[in-house]
Formats: sequence, C-alpha cells, structure tokens
Amino acid sequence: MNLLIKGFKIFNRNISFAAVFWFLLAATGVVLKIRLGQDKIGNYLIFENAFWNTIHQTNLYFVDPSKNLGSYLYGPLFSYIIAPFAVFPINTGAFFWGVFNAAFLFLAIRKLPVSHKDQNIILFVSGVEMMTSVQNMQINCIIAALIIFSFIYVERQKEISATLFIAVGVLIKLYGIVGVAFFFFSKQKLKFIFSFFLWLIVLFCLPMLISSPSFIVQSYIDWYHTLVAKDIVNTYSEYQNISIMGMFRHIFKTEYLNLIVIVAGAIIYTLPFFRVSQFKNKRFRLSYLAFALIGVVLFSSSSESPTYIIAVAGVGIWYILQNKTQWLILFLLIFTLLLTSLSSTDFFPAFIKLHFVRPYSLKALPCFLIWIVLAYQLLVRNFNLENIS
Repeated sequence: MNLLIKGFKIFNRNISFAAVFWFLLAATGVVLKIRLGQDKIGNYLIFENAFWNTIHQTNLYFVDPSKNLGSYLYGPLFSYIIAPFAVFPINTGAFFWGVFNAAFLFLAIRKLPVSHKDQNIILFVSGVEMMTSVQNMQINCIIAALIIFSFIYVERQKEISATLFIAVGVLIKLYGIVGVAFFFFSKQKLKFIFSFFLWLIVLFCLPMLISSPSFIVQSYIDWYHTLVAKDIVNTYSEYQNISIMGMFRHIFKTEYLNLIVIVAGAIIYTLPFFRVSQFKNKRFRLSYLAFALIGVVLFSSSSESPTYIIAVAGVGIWYILQNKTQWLILFLLIFTLLLTSLSSTDFFPAFIKLHFVRPYSLKALPCFLIWIVLAYQLLVRNFNLENIS
C-alpha cells in the first residue's frame, strides 16, 4: 500500500513524467505488435480498408474469406477518421494510428476540469488499459475521449462543440450516445438539442462527399444488420460480452437475467437526474461522467478486453473524487488494476486467466463493484457539502 502511495507522489511531482509514461506505453505497445507481422494488426487493416472501400463504393461490411480479416463494425463516418493514416504504408500508418489514439485520450484527460495532479492519477490508472487498446489497434481510446470531450464542452457551456463530439461518437460507434446524458447538465438545452440533430444530419451526409448518397445510406442499413448479427455472436463468445450480462451468464449458466440486468441498469442510470439540486456541484457531474464511462462498457454485449480503457478511464475519474484513505476505495482501485487491467497482460498468472478470468468474464467484476458504489453515491451523497479543486 505504501509503495502505491509513493508511486502516486513520484508521478505527481514530475509533471513531464506523465506524458513520458503515457506515450512510452503507447509507442512500445504498437511497435511490439507491428514487429509480429501484418497478420497481427488485422484491426488496422480492416480500418484502412474501410477508407478505400468507401471511396470505391465497395460493401464496407462484406467479410472477404481470402483476406482472413474480421468484420468491420463501425459507421461510414469512420472513413474520415482513418483517412490520414490509410495513405501511409501499412506499418507507418498503424504506428501513427496507435499513437494518435493515445494522444487524443491524453488531451481529453488533460482538459478535464480537475487539478493537474488528479489528471496525472487518471493517466496512471488508465495506462495499462490504454496500452492494451492501442496494441490491438482499436478505436476505444478515441471513443473514451469523445465522451470526455462532450462532458468538458457542456461544462464550458459550448453546446455546439459538445454535441459535435457526441454525434461523432454515435455515428462511429454507438457508445458515444451516453454523451446525451450530459444534456441534463446543460444550461442551454434548446441549443443542445438543435445542434445535436444538426450535427447528426451533417455528419450522416459527410461521407457522401467521397462516395455517393445511395452507397452511404445503404452502408448505414448494412451497419445495422451487421451489429444485430454481431450481438448474437457476442452472446456466446469467450472474448466478447465481457459485461455484466456476460459475467452473470457464465457464472449462473443462464441468459434469463439479461433483460433484468438491462432494465435495472437503465433505471439506475436515470435516477440521479431527479437530484436536480446536486447538478450545480462539479463533483456530482464528474461522478456521473465516471458512471457513464464505466456503465457503457458494462452494459454492452460488444465489450471485449481492449474496450475497458473506456471503463478504466471512468475508474480513474471516480478515484480522484474519493477519500483516498478509506480502505474500501484503495481496495477497489487495486482490485481494478490487478484483475481488470493486468489480467490482459503476460504479467498475470496464465492459469487464473485461462480458467477463471476469461471463462467467467471476471475482468468486468471490479468495474461493476465501482459502478455500484458510484450509483449509491450519486443517489445518496450530498455533494453540495463537499469541495473539489
């Protein structure tokens, strides 16, 4: 315990160390993956193909067996995000893609309305999961950043910017929809609604500039059917559905709890918005940001190991808002770092990983416990009696 506290003090004392720590992890993870060969960066190849397929109006969601690649699962708008990287040679583009993911989330965390010290703690807590995500060439760092930026710009009363980030998140990967919850914290609600729908229309049409209207409309239809089919596959996958539903299904050997879990989660998500008197408190609003980041992963059948950068970024935000001397808070943080983050690495005992963590989706367990604590705090705690730097 003392070693962990000393680690935090060293991390906070040297301002530049946060960036070095973060980007060294990102660059190392990407380089190690690229050195294994192009067959190990399949996700990046899928992303790169999406750009060229959009231009050539080739079905984005068709899986070519000869290429031995997985399914493309993102919206047509993603072709713009990947475009600057697709023009480079594959290995170069893959390296820049991984570093960009890390940089975008780093910037989002640096913009959070908390102290520099607390930002460093969030980066420290999220570091291993960030490396896991970029090493797998995934987009989850960007999704986490989009959600955080949408919160930040609502805080700054810049609804047009906030809703831009929400709309981008929705039209790339549906997780971005959780940003709509920050509507309740907006002081310009009509502007929020109008700008959000305007951005949806503009961004929906944007890929048509490099393709055609008919192809993009059909692509959104294909995207819907692909996600429906993938949801069915996820339910029975050992590497997907690392969620509350997946954990309960594997532990209790039943699928009948799924609907109960989803309905209960939706109700709990809604209840904090009845505490209108708490909205003026930044600690309450930040707590709900953490609540949303963790929950969007826990209640998704598409959640896999690299997705947990979104949830663990939420854990980092939750932690800085707590009384760090309480044993339960420290236990939950350490439990998350060990079981959620390190279980995806070679530092974790292989026997436990293969026979317990993976088969029972236990990677979700620490985040689930923190989500429950957050739910209790959002529903019971009087945040107006507390202060935050």
